[in-house]
Amino acid sequence: MGRENQTVVTEFIFVGFSRFAELQVMLFLVFSLMYLVTLMGNVIIITTIRLNRSLHIPMYFFLSILSFSEICYSLVIIPNMLANLLREKKTISFIGCATQMWLFLGFGCTNCMFLAVMGYDRYVSICKPLRYQILMNQGLCTKMVACSATTGFLFSTTEATIIFTLPFCGPNKLKHFFCDLAPLLELACGRNYIGETVIFMISFFVVFCSFLFILLSYILIANTVLKIPTTAGKRKAFSTCASHLIVVVVHFGCAGIIYLRPKSSYTLDETLFISVSYTMVTPLLNPVVYSLRNKDVQIALKKSLGKSSCTQRI
Repeated sequence: MGRENQTVVTEFIFVGFSRFAELQVMLFLVFSLMYLVTLMGNVIIITTIRLNRSLHIPMYFFLSILSFSEICYSLVIIPNMLANLLREKKTISFIGCATQMWLFLGFGCTNCMFLAVMGYDRYVSICKPLRYQILMNQGLCTKMVACSATTGFLFSTTEATIIFTLPFCGPNKLKHFFCDLAPLLELACGRNYIGETVIFMISFFVVFCSFLFILLSYILIANTVLKIPTTAGKRKAFSTCASHLIVVVVHFGCAGIIYLRPKSSYTLDETLFISVSYTMVTPLLNPVVYSLRNKDVQIALKKSLGKSSCTQRI
């Protein structure tokens, strides 16, 4: 009898920014500007790497793939979030929510693995420079990218399936601005403890193990660099890793706080702040850091801009 009276949820209502009603127009403008810069920055990175043959090496191949993944990752969440800031009714269908979560988790997991692959690339480049071209050939690089994406979306499919096979029959107000794991688990009418354990194990594996692999790569890199006799040589070796390290710290720092923290350890406002950092700042950071700190990218950008200005004059 109780089951017959239960209402099956067909849509979810986002209440993430509802507490800041008077600030929503300002938030829309700020987030829109950040999103445009993110898109333009990543598109410029991809185009620059594509057009400059000097950047056709594994390091920049992985960077261009990461930039493309960041574009897709932000596209899954931010346009809908911006639209909801101006809407009175901030809803998403059940299927739309499931699709958003699947894509978000898929690209998020994939990005973690891409960063691990980039760490391995830096290790081979610095620790095994004479064998770099052989070890990091185009075929292996393509396979590493394909394996990262396939594994990332296999994990996201598992997590989304566990979440959306749970019964949703009560409240449908989601305490977030997009469909994420923890807020949806709060709304489910039943619990799947085995499924929740699987979700935690996947999150732990993706975040912690990827970061541990990167950390191991940099321990080996540091050991090799410290053996370089000249200060200039050490500085040059470390400079090729600086951009990657900055992105890694921010990306895994936010991911670890969100997915490996104890339940109910943060307020809604803190969760929103961390999530905005993770979904907006991280994709924006990638092109900014690599364009400001990487001399090869700076030179290639100047060449590209010089060619385009010459073409316009002609």
